[in-house]
Amino acid sequence: MKKTLSSLLLVGVSSVALVACGTTSSSSTTASGSSTSGSSSSGSSTSAKNVKVFVIPKQLGNSYFTTADSVKSGGALAAVQQLGATGSETSGNASTPSAQLPAIQAAISQGAKALVISATDPTALCPTLDAAMKKGVTVVTYDSDAPTCRTLFINQASTAQIGTSEVDLLAKQIHDTGQIAIVSASASSTNQNQWIGYMKQELKKYPKMQLVSIVYGNDDPATATQVTQGLLQQYPNLKGIISPTTVGIAAAAALLDTPQYRGKIALTGLGTPDEMKKYVADGTVQSFELWNPANLGYLAGYAAVELATHKITNKQGTTFTAGKLGKFTIGADHTILLGPPYVFTKANINNFNF
Repeated sequence: MKKTLSSLLLVGVSSVALVACGTTSSSSTTASGSSTSGSSSSGSSTSAKNVKVFVIPKQLGNSYFTTADSVKSGGALAAVQQLGATGSETSGNASTPSAQLPAIQAAISQGAKALVISATDPTALCPTLDAAMKKGVTVVTYDSDAPTCRTLFINQASTAQIGTSEVDLLAKQIHDTGQIAIVSASASSTNQNQWIGYMKQELKKYPKMQLVSIVYGNDDPATATQVTQGLLQQYPNLKGIISPTTVGIAAAAALLDTPQYRGKIALTGLGTPDEMKKYVADGTVQSFELWNPANLGYLAGYAAVELATHKITNKQGTTFTAGKLGKFTIGADHTILLGPPYVFTKANINNFNF
């Protein structure tokens, strides 16, 4: 990276590639280390050497989660390795509960002491996760939460701030007027639906902006392209699109990157700099947001090991230092906030590579 995104940037994001529901892939990455944590103990701590951590993103093959999880990027498995635990990444190839659940069940059967999960559904995973926690398994969610069946949630940014700021970015680009649409991920995605809820609230500030449709690309490039094409055909007067998913915004940008649409239909949302540089450079996209997915994963992996070794608890007000990211405090509802979203524009996008 030309510049390291510090705690200014959030951690996490959303890119995707899917396969058949119900399939599970074996671990794509593993990490182990020999160092031990120097964090202060909150009770009877245990060694990290015997702790197995399974990182389970919404799906494998998604560039967003590859960045969030891998040792190379400094993500979740890097933190696990740094603390001396053993880690591996595994999931299904589709962003669905039916694809993700077999990977979770396999991880538990293989002796997982901690699970780091981006939940494909807020409730469908809960019977399995609840059973795991009853056996003493630490469950840390990141990027997308399952709020009733986890130990801790690592939130990439304020849910309200992500939703409202995307509307504000688009409003500025279309002068607060016109039809807009949202290209989301899956209809059951916890974070997507929460962000969209805040978008709808923020739109009350802009009475001349009309939300005409919400479509779902299921974090699959082909599906996201198809549903965006449908929007363009159904709403010839469309002025703007918000896509709060890295897969969706990239698919929409590719469609809008033509003389027919460039500069006429505004696009914003959540994207990665590397995927969006071309579209920002040629004027298809003026601005978009995100956080550093590697930092998001690193914080989740670090917290998971600290919890599994009993060096910290998930009690509100607990503070700890998460390695390179510095100090964090556990907030209400057993959550940790990475930081505010970062706005990428032509003026700054080339300073970042991820």
